[in-house]
Amino acid sequence: MTAIKEELIQAETQPLQEKAYQTLSLNLAYDFQIIGLPSRTPLSIPQLALRLRNYDVVFIGEFHGNHASHLLEARLLHALHQQRSNIALSMEMFDRDQQPLLDQYLDSEVGETFLINEAPTWPNYRAAYRPLIEYAKQNFIPVIAANAPADTVRCIARNGAGYLKKLSPDGLMLISATPFRTDMRYKNKYLTLIETLRNLSPQRKEQSYLAQLTRDNTMAESIYQAWLNAPDQQIVHINGSFHSAQHLGTVSALKALDPTLNIAVISPIRIAETARNNSIQQVVNQLDSEQLIADEALYFILGQPASFRKSSYKKQQRKAMFNRSSQATCY
Repeated sequence: MTAIKEELIQAETQPLQEKAYQTLSLNLAYDFQIIGLPSRTPLSIPQLALRLRNYDVVFIGEFHGNHASHLLEARLLHALHQQRSNIALSMEMFDRDQQPLLDQYLDSEVGETFLINEAPTWPNYRAAYRPLIEYAKQNFIPVIAANAPADTVRCIARNGAGYLKKLSPDGLMLISATPFRTDMRYKNKYLTLIETLRNLSPQRKEQSYLAQLTRDNTMAESIYQAWLNAPDQQIVHINGSFHSAQHLGTVSALKALDPTLNIAVISPIRIAETARNNSIQQVVNQLDSEQLIADEALYFILGQPASFRKSSYKKQQRKAMFNRSSQATCY
């Protein structure tokens, strides 16, 4: 019997010990603390896995550059697989057009450098997503390249819904059949976020939102198609937290496809350095009420270092990034 299975059995037979988790104790950048909702009960990975064992789809939200998120994902995927072997991994980080190459890698037909260069993978693949892909590869777990092609998403953001008319039939197959299905709560949340990030005209904001919806609806459709092909398997989907927090975004798009699906969401919460050893109760008391009622679990992690201190350098870097994006051609 593996250590993780022993932990799962102990977690199932022993009561939760809240006193063991009185403080967050986030001492390292990789540390995390999970709480179950709505009970607000501290949980270990095995305990969380037990709570999730009967869900059809489990969404794990992450902060893309935070390795505590990536460590939790790897450990939770392992625990879920140990208790329910029929499992699939779905990822925002791979687009539908990359599925053949990803399958080649999983079948050991190409090496990792080929995958990284030719897909191409996200820049932080080796540190962030290699553990998930390697675990899937070693255990013959299918991996779903769930997202819409990045070029299509970028061109929708630039040209709006009309860009779809330029896509070939094959190109349309790589995105959702209903790419712009929306949810007003999610739209309000997205536009509020955009206001804090960029100064865009109303038209550009709307186009940016359509691009976001294309991602969400395509990922939802990818997950749903995989579930229809094997309804007895559990699908674990990894995405940026915004896509799934409070059961919005990709989650609400998936529910629109099938309201009967049993879906769980785990979302991250950043904790300031000054609060790293606060009690869990102190931290919970500072959260928005919606954060405490919508999802099935939260996990607390330390925030990342500030990317910028000088606003002038921040503007310079963002301008360069947007200039690179604008130079890409939309056919």
